Amino acid sequence: MNTEQEAPIVWSPGAEQMARSHMGQYQRWLEQQGEGPFTDYHALHSWSVADLERFWQSIWDYCGLRAETPPERVLGRRDLPGAEWFPGMRVNFAANLLRSAFGEQADQEAVVAYCETRPVLRRSYRELAADVGALESFLRQQGVVIGDRVAGVVTNGYEALVGMLAATSLGAIWSSASPDFGVGAILDRFGQIEPAALIAVNGYGYGGKLFSRQHEFAELVAGLPGLRCVVSIANLPDQPVIDGPQVTDWSQALASGQGQAPTFTALPPDHPVYILYSSGTTGKPKCIVHGAAGLLVTHAKELMLHGDLGAQDRLLYFTTCGWMMWNWQASGLLTGATLVTVDGSPGYPTLNSLWETVAGERVTHFGTSARFLAGCRKAELNPSSALSLSALRVLFSTGSPLLPEDYDWVYERVAKDLLLGSIAGGTDICACFVGCTPLLPVRRGEIQCRLLGVDAVAFSEDGEALVHGRGELVCQQPLPSMPVRFWDDPDGSRYRAAYFERFPGVWAHGDFIRFTEHGGAVIYGRSDATLNPGGVRIGTAEIYRQVETVAAVSDSLVVGRQHDGDVEVVLLVVPAEGAILDEDLVSQLRSRIRKGASPRHVPRHVVAVPDIPYTRSGKKVELAIARIINGGTRSDNRDALANPDALDAIERCLGEAGLLPST
Repeated sequence: MNTEQEAPIVWSPGAEQMARSHMGQYQRWLEQQGEGPFTDYHALHSWSVADLERFWQSIWDYCGLRAETPPERVLGRRDLPGAEWFPGMRVNFAANLLRSAFGEQADQEAVVAYCETRPVLRRSYRELAADVGALESFLRQQGVVIGDRVAGVVTNGYEALVGMLAATSLGAIWSSASPDFGVGAILDRFGQIEPAALIAVNGYGYGGKLFSRQHEFAELVAGLPGLRCVVSIANLPDQPVIDGPQVTDWSQALASGQGQAPTFTALPPDHPVYILYSSGTTGKPKCIVHGAAGLLVTHAKELMLHGDLGAQDRLLYFTTCGWMMWNWQASGLLTGATLVTVDGSPGYPTLNSLWETVAGERVTHFGTSARFLAGCRKAELNPSSALSLSALRVLFSTGSPLLPEDYDWVYERVAKDLLLGSIAGGTDICACFVGCTPLLPVRRGEIQCRLLGVDAVAFSEDGEALVHGRGELVCQQPLPSMPVRFWDDPDGSRYRAAYFERFPGVWAHGDFIRFTEHGGAVIYGRSDATLNPGGVRIGTAEIYRQVETVAAVSDSLVVGRQHDGDVEVVLLVVPAEGAILDEDLVSQLRSRIRKGASPRHVPRHVVAVPDIPYTRSGKKVELAIARIINGGTRSDNRDALANPDALDAIERCLGEAGLLPST
């Protein structure tokens, strides 16, 4: 029996909205092809997982994806791991993303790039394709060939997109990092994949400050002995570029290949296009290899159908090039939409700045983190009061569970008629398991649905599918965007261990989740960070949902402390400006958690700390603190953290509170 309270509906699409949406049009197209009829989204989803081959072929066809040679079939082997997608196909990733450059949309804006250090740059699809062809020609002149790695230490802007498209056009593999990463963190990534080419900025701007990196990146170049060339981008126009005998300025590289068209080399469907990385907070990051056809068909489904993104739309996803959401938003080009990129601080010069860009550029699809939306709510921002957000139709949120109060804030302060798309997946699949659809209502604090083609369920500890209970998020059938492999994992043992050892033949993603009676989903945090006080498993997000609505709390983190054969819940709190963690606030927090969650969620210890550690993609680092408090080995990779000094500060605070194990 499900005892969870049903979440109220906070937005519902009208009949005309559903019919006009790409998902609605796709459903009618399917029925014209003889599939269905489908009574609602859930019926459509059931068909999509019952017949994977027909479903994914329909996505390829409906979304107009292009292959030089069609596949022999959609799905060869169905093994997990080891599924074989589109055997026999020959395809090029960049050719699909740049298809609008060679038709009626050629002169439409492809990219509008905002940057703290340079003027706004606008480029059409025709201009983008020309620069891609020029850079590809330069890379070929330097000896870059099919299968080589092209690495980018780049900001979220125009050059990153050109670099990725040029690399994937010639058949090389693109891998990127954000320039605010330490050199050690970058070498931990790129040192494993041995790139042949490096594209790097000479620095970046953040929060009104300039950070010159040309000297550190000269050290990076020295640490990558396999490089054949380095392309330096003057992101700080008044600063020197990276110096060295292999270095070519960005404008010179484009000039050397000017007039050359992209080759769009056709390759097998699982030919790698991206290498992404796990967070690397506990050691060197895993190098996750993604293939061309799988990402194309998956991103087309997610962006065009679930996100309702089309050729007349404008997508702004606030991200860095070290987060998978950069790769996801880059695929927005395949829809013919305009990408509005923003590099810099989301809070500079004010927290309203991103909303001003959304309004000024008439953005239709805005993507951000749950943390940013929570920050806007806590700051009591009211974007709709001073800005025209009438073009905005879809607001994506990811990175962590979106609090119910943030749903309220969005519909009260941003727009009343808006699809709030809370989406969740991961770097592992460079895509989503659960997310949004324009065919269903939005419920407060809840993700709308399983995505089409995704056979996701919650498993018990014993591997039994749970109807509505909380359990491990697993995927029971293959997905096209599951990794091709891990880099330098010849027998596949590390790949199998990461996802398939716990439940053989089933992908275990590592999230703690519940699917609701009406098909929605609630994520309670990472499985490896769940707490077990009294033997009852609870998710950390359940506590954050209560704590982070308290005005006197700026941020928080929850861990479990092993004590006398049980687990104590320890809550770390960053007090808001002007607030202190006194007995009254501790009592308020415990009361809020007891009432909003349960008595078992109430922390045994509440400790004030100056900061909470985050990965560079904005995720709380719970496991590192759990190791500290439980006396585990300190194997943290500090370069992988955005604020590594937070670990030391927390360790001091825990020691002062008497919560560290005696040595």
